[in-house]
Amino acid sequence: MSALEVQKARAASVFNRESLESILRGRFFYAPAFDIYGGVSGLYDYGPPGCAFQANVVDTWRKHFILEEDMLEVDCTMLTPYEVLKTSGHVDKFSDWMCRDLKTGEIFRADHLVEEVLEARLKGDKEARGIAHDATAEEDADKKKRKKKVKQIKAIKLEDDVVKEYETVLAKIDGYSGEELGELMVKYTINNPATDGPLEPPMAFNLMFETAIGPSGQLRGFLRPETAQGQFLNFNKLLEFNNSKTPFASASIGKSFRNEISPRAGLLRVREFLMAEIEHFVDPLDKSHPKFNDVKDITLSFLPRGVQEAGSTEPITETIGKAVESKMIDNETLGYFIGRIYQFLVKIGVDKTKLRFRQHMGNEMAHYATDCWDGELLTSYGWIECVGCADRSAFDLTVHSNKTKEKMVVREKLETPIEVTKYEIDLTKKLFGPKFRKDAPLVENFLLDLSQSELETKANELKANGKVVFQINGLEGDVELDDKFINIEKRTKVEHVREYVPNVIEPSFGIGRIIYAVFEHSFWNRPEDTARGVLSFPPLVAPSKVLLVPLSNNKELQPVTKKVSDILRKAQIPFKVDDSGVSIGKRYSRNDELGTPFGITIDFDSVKDDSVTLRERDSTQQVRGSVEDIIKAIKDITYNGVTWEEGTKNLEIFTSSQESK
Repeated sequence: MSALEVQKARAASVFNRESLESILRGRFFYAPAFDIYGGVSGLYDYGPPGCAFQANVVDTWRKHFILEEDMLEVDCTMLTPYEVLKTSGHVDKFSDWMCRDLKTGEIFRADHLVEEVLEARLKGDKEARGIAHDATAEEDADKKKRKKKVKQIKAIKLEDDVVKEYETVLAKIDGYSGEELGELMVKYTINNPATDGPLEPPMAFNLMFETAIGPSGQLRGFLRPETAQGQFLNFNKLLEFNNSKTPFASASIGKSFRNEISPRAGLLRVREFLMAEIEHFVDPLDKSHPKFNDVKDITLSFLPRGVQEAGSTEPITETIGKAVESKMIDNETLGYFIGRIYQFLVKIGVDKTKLRFRQHMGNEMAHYATDCWDGELLTSYGWIECVGCADRSAFDLTVHSNKTKEKMVVREKLETPIEVTKYEIDLTKKLFGPKFRKDAPLVENFLLDLSQSELETKANELKANGKVVFQINGLEGDVELDDKFINIEKRTKVEHVREYVPNVIEPSFGIGRIIYAVFEHSFWNRPEDTARGVLSFPPLVAPSKVLLVPLSNNKELQPVTKKVSDILRKAQIPFKVDDSGVSIGKRYSRNDELGTPFGITIDFDSVKDDSVTLRERDSTQQVRGSVEDIIKAIKDITYNGVTWEEGTKNLEIFTSSQESK
């Protein structure tokens, strides 16, 4: 097949999730952890091809971002003390909404339950109206997705305004609060789909795994829910390492943990997962990016906040440059990373027609974010968030600095000194000890931490009343101080150094979700035999690059097989030898399921003239040449981005009848 014919065959192939999952588990890409003990929801083990594929994706990510963008990589501990995550807001706010069946005790994630019930009712409405939809494969997928929830779709016709209302709710499903989800459940009579039993109103469930650090059990901690906090806490060290220059970015790749309410959909919602996160520290007054022109002409599908709030899911197609210019995307740095995210995803095998960037709605926004776009990938489970790109402003550095009294700032020498007018507070510290005794430091720190707006308020209060009155956590009653204790006034100074807390742009990648989406986007069946599945991974990330196939077990072929193996091993090209007794066609077919892009066939002509045959996985085209020329072609196509046509243009086209045997 030609490249165009391959493209048409892939487009015509009807996706079947059960066929894909049969291959992924049968070939041990991954499997449920602790399987022989019955398994644990949301925990998976990767087998040899899964490990190799993940390692290649991570290696590509590291080169694409860390090397190309000169980022500073760190590897921080997974155990995080309680105080760190309390300060960051995760202890109080890192939650999903769950509801419990009062009778059975079964637990549901509220937004997922509302979504699945309304989707099932809409499908039932279509059936009742006789509207056909993609039947078999979609229904098989839906049944597996529903599992214990919506077990059966009932063909019941809905009123037109109800259909529109359901569609509007589904378009905004990610933006509802717990209270709003509870109101929807009451309004639409959403109970336990299996028993129709009543459910408790949604309640917040913190997603972090709590643990105790040390034998005493007194030091509370958590398994980290993200890798970001370790990067923030090391900001000063990273800034010093970077010679105090900004902007700069740190990056981290590692495991994170979230105690999901209802893990489902295989690798898409798990409790332990690999993350790759970037923290790009930037001047809050200048969020331009020097390489923005490299991505400004990329055209993407955007689903901005306003479109969703209007109840629509129809994306807007726009270039990144125009999206930033119109302020749909807030700034160049955020836009630049959205472009780089797109380039990375396409490089590792994501179908660009199944990728969109959706802006978070107000209620959906993480507690630390001022703006956020999700890179979402279309799978048989619907649109799945795989990458988040958030503007975290100065939230994290500010809260950790306030808590620890450790300054986390950038100091920039000004070419031209500037005059700055601001409020300053003076404390008569010798009076604080006798008045407050052991609480004196607490009061002093409270006053010294007042913001400019708070100092202005207190200055006016002191001027008007001759005293200020305030309350401090940890002290009973009001604290009252007159002008003997404090003096607040506005002063103008000449500053030669500007001091600021940088803002943070954070691209965050869920590697497992991306991997599963690539599995789906890469899977298709040969048109001449639908039982023959193919995983069309880009050679760069394929688990193994080459299948080495001796024509038979004849001893004459063994020296050539060893020679080619040694050359591949020395060139560090991953390969496997299949010298089993089955036909070459079957050997190729089972390695197509592993995504192996190339096959080298060694036959009796190889013994005579040192030539071998090279087969390409998707088109099954074959060429012949010397061992050295064949391996050069493999290296160029795999690692240098050369096309099959360009890489093999000097090799002889070879026709074989073995492919279908």
